[in-house]
Amino acid sequence: MTMTVLMTLLPLAAARADGDPARGEARFQECAACHRLEAGANEVGPSLQGVFTRKAGELADFRYSPAMKRSGIVWTAQTIEQYIADPQAMIPANRMPYAGMASPADRADLIAYLVKATK
Repeated sequence: MTMTVLMTLLPLAAARADGDPARGEARFQECAACHRLEAGANEVGPSLQGVFTRKAGELADFRYSPAMKRSGIVWTAQTIEQYIADPQAMIPANRMPYAGMASPADRADLIAYLVKATK
């Protein structure tokens, strides 16, 4: 069973590892309508500074939906990829008004940029 899980997750890890941060920066422009990369710079959406390893719904100075607070998700490259693919499918009733990013390559690029830009 462990091998099956590993074989399922390997393509996701490869896609993220192959992401292009420069293309991801261009993809982030959609996100920048609501999100900032600077700490404490919340807008319609929370700041993404330090997002990796943060528990969803726990940034102290942002008002999250009850659904996001209850989700129990810890943001990693994998959970962010799943979320931006289809936010409402992953966390029904969350407040993010975004239909999702269909392209796995675009998601990999965006995540590569976020890893670099949110440290």
